[in-house]
Amino acid sequence: MYFEQIAMDMTNKAHNPYSNYGVGACLVAKNDKVYTGCNIENASYGLTICAERTAIFKAVSDGEKEFKEIYIATKDGGYPCGACRQVMAEFCDDNLKIIIINTTTSIVIHRTLGELLPKAFRL
Repeated sequence: MYFEQIAMDMTNKAHNPYSNYGVGACLVAKNDKVYTGCNIENASYGLTICAERTAIFKAVSDGEKEFKEIYIATKDGGYPCGACRQVMAEFCDDNLKIIIINTTTSIVIHRTLGELLPKAFRL
């Protein structure tokens, strides 16, 4: 429950004045180092960044390139958007574990990147 709690705590750090939809992420590298993220909205909506991409970009900018799992927390168990799935495909293999946490009902859903983005675009 440790990583789930980190993801849930990150929802409180979200900057979400337009949607009121806080998302938190906890990315775990293969060496067990943890990278966190939250969604950060912008009045120019296209400049908004999701929690998942925030965590991944923080990790990559820190030199990390191998990941085993990501925990994503929302009030209704929302799944990662298409942009986040594609960024995950850039830096993770199809076996990346994606754990989705519904902070309202405590339901936890386990998926893999391959399940959420079959036949991902990769070069």
